Amino acid sequence: QVQLVESGGGLVQPGGSLRLSCATSRSIFNSYTMSWYRQAPGKQRELVARITSSGSTNYADSVKGRFTISRDNTKNTMYLQMNLLKPEDTAVYYCNARRVAVEWWGQGTQVTVSS
Repeated sequence: QVQLVESGGGLVQPGGSLRLSCATSRSIFNSYTMSWYRQAPGKQRELVARITSSGSTNYADSVKGRFTISRDNTKNTMYLQMNLLKPEDTAVYYCNARRVAVEWWGQGTQVTVSS
């Protein structure tokens, strides 16, 4: 069973920052494309950011310039640095690992942006 363990969510004021982490096994981390998705209440799950095993990244337009995805190959951990957070960033954030037709999901971590 593949485990993706997320951490770092919480409550933050608008304009604040949070960093999410997703840890997994070395075999997954080295060969899968890793992504962050989010799902707000009443909305579909959407891609936030993605990073390939070679380090290429792409972002949703709504987070470009504010969020940064990265990976630490020594710790088998992916990060999402979220700056200038807005109330509309409020959602459950999920870690995803995917290779071809195989994918795995984390349990999700709540991010709430509110004053």
